[in-house]
Amino acid sequence: MDVREAIRRRYSVRKYTPQPVDEAMLRTVLEAARLAPSGSNRQPWKFVVVRDPDLRARLVEACNGQAFVGTAPVVIVACGTMPDRTMSCDVPGDPVDVAIAIDHMALQAAELGLGTCWIGAFKQDAVRSVLGIPADAKNVKSDVNTASPS
Repeated sequence: MDVREAIRRRYSVRKYTPQPVDEAMLRTVLEAARLAPSGSNRQPWKFVVVRDPDLRARLVEACNGQAFVGTAPVVIVACGTMPDRTMSCDVPGDPVDVAIAIDHMALQAAELGLGTCWIGAFKQDAVRSVLGIPADAKNVKSDVNTASPS
């Protein structure tokens, strides 16, 4: 599949099959984030891979009650690690850099036949609490899973 086809195939999935995501596929998705460009190649991000069903269930409430978050076999929580950095154009750097990395993961997942949903409706402090993420990291959330078309 070429990039154009991956772009066409990617959509926000909110219904997942229960099969675990293959470890090699997950590593490929995470590698796509590592290869993503970032300002001065700082790669100001960390990713928390959540497979534990109890933690995923606790993330549902932190994600404004979106039940599908808890049904995803894997949730990848992306955190910016330089929240105070501003680019020379006066735009905060973390959200831009982390968004690029997440998009790379989503396109790689589409190429592998995995479904994703970028989640923007969540409470940062609640996600931090569930996962033990430090207060100085900013969360951007995405889940990556085997899609089950509706």
